Amino acid sequence: MPTVRANGIEIDYRLDGDGPEVLVLVNGLADAKESWAAQVPAFAERYRVLSYDNRGVGGTSAPPGPYTTRLMADDLHALVEALGIGRFHLLGTSMGGMIAQEYAIAHAERLRSVALCNTYAWPGPYCLRMFQLWRELVPVLGVGFTQREILLWAFTTRFVEERPEECAAVEAELAANPQPADAYLAQLSAIETHDTRGRLAAVACPALTLVGEQDLIIYPDLSRRLHDELPRSTWAEVPGGHACLWELPDAFNAAVLTFLAGLGADAG
Repeated sequence: MPTVRANGIEIDYRLDGDGPEVLVLVNGLADAKESWAAQVPAFAERYRVLSYDNRGVGGTSAPPGPYTTRLMADDLHALVEALGIGRFHLLGTSMGGMIAQEYAIAHAERLRSVALCNTYAWPGPYCLRMFQLWRELVPVLGVGFTQREILLWAFTTRFVEERPEECAAVEAELAANPQPADAYLAQLSAIETHDTRGRLAAVACPALTLVGEQDLIIYPDLSRRLHDELPRSTWAEVPGGHACLWELPDAFNAAVLTFLAGLGADAG
């Protein structure tokens, strides 16, 4: 994949589709741009889709941490500037949704819309306790083991029970995650410290707040608090949990595309 020098690091990215408008995808914790494999074909039928690796993962540089979501939003801004991209639609999931919030606050004029999926404005005590366990697990058992454990929280019981071959394949992929432990912990710090409460009124563009109905990691009440602070947010629920975009991609993709199609002049 091509790379560009932006915000002091090398950022690995790819472009798909040739639609008249650009849709930028931002990954979650420990996920590389390939994690959008179930979304890119559907989105690229209508949009020019930019996906990329956040700092600390995939082919992008992994400088010493800790990182913040604002720092990674600065990476995104430098990337779109380097690629000559004007106004665009932005979609982030989980940590990517936190990065997207910071981008939308800092650069509202650059966005046609923003979709914030399975994410929060602030983690609260439940998520912070969970993240502390991950912080303790990774140095001892590694990123792959921790990702395997998270599978049980991210996917639904139905997926594990009814799709055992797919579940085994996902577990094997998670176990093979090559992200270094220090880079994982640097990204983890970003989601632990993320806090956009009281600043979301600056997000002037239309927003979508999307949740997986059975999300156990970033439970829907957290996303609802985010939605309530956004001035122009549409609420959407889709089947599945935190990994709904992988477990049930058709429903996830349809919800995003329906939101984008309904923008009309709002996204002009």
